[in-house]
Amino acid sequence: MRDSRNATPPDDSSNATSLSAATVRTRVTVPLRFGDGYAVTADLATFHGLADGKEHVAVILGEPHAGRPPLVRLHSECLTGEVFGSARCDCGPQLREAVEGIADRGGVLLYLRQEGRGIGLYNKLDAYTLQDQGLDTYEANAALGLPEDARDYTAAAQMLTALGICELDLLSNNPDKAAQLRTLGLTVTQHVPTGVFTTAHNVRYLRAKVVRTQHTLPLTELTAEPNVSRQLQPQAEQTGEDRSGAMFAMDSSGQGSGPASSS
Repeated sequence: MRDSRNATPPDDSSNATSLSAATVRTRVTVPLRFGDGYAVTADLATFHGLADGKEHVAVILGEPHAGRPPLVRLHSECLTGEVFGSARCDCGPQLREAVEGIADRGGVLLYLRQEGRGIGLYNKLDAYTLQDQGLDTYEANAALGLPEDARDYTAAAQMLTALGICELDLLSNNPDKAAQLRTLGLTVTQHVPTGVFTTAHNVRYLRAKVVRTQHTLPLTELTAEPNVSRQLQPQAEQTGEDRSGAMFAMDSSGQGSGPASSS
């Protein structure tokens, strides 16, 4: 089990974990279309030799800008949020945002088969019942005897290495993703935060991510007691560069309100 609360980047490359090699199995061009009409063409790559044996997929988008590392997102599968449009999480809007942002900048979205932070769909739905009784998302996992976050990103590092990517900008609010990639020998040049997508149904979940695992959601409102049904605008991480990708704000009904300012 990985605990992002204690995750810190290694001081030097001597701490890197040796990776076994994975290879690209298939690469095929697929046109993508989202419910709001956004469309883009991507290459989908599959792999031989991934450490966990799962069918993860790399979604290769756009053309990298000269002199800049590719923009990469490690995105964990979420059937409820991405297929059924559940407002209990922010996974669907994050996926939609990431595809357009990466297509504009050039890079890769790794779609990782890690439903429910790695505990699986049925266990995630069991945890929802405990959340309805007042536990937060991490407490619910623990009450079921499951890890707060079971995800390991060794396969993700193998996929990136197989695609020839050893240096990247990471699109994520989760510090554990960058820490694990660095430990696995990759260079994370910049940590680019996603937008913030709140609904009346997911603000307790987002607050727990800030308080329990130090996600870099740039809204102090999420560290207060949850009572939010209004739209919250995303804020940019101050890195000296403009943020990459279009940000999409969500209103309290869970519907997109269109691109929001990244400033």
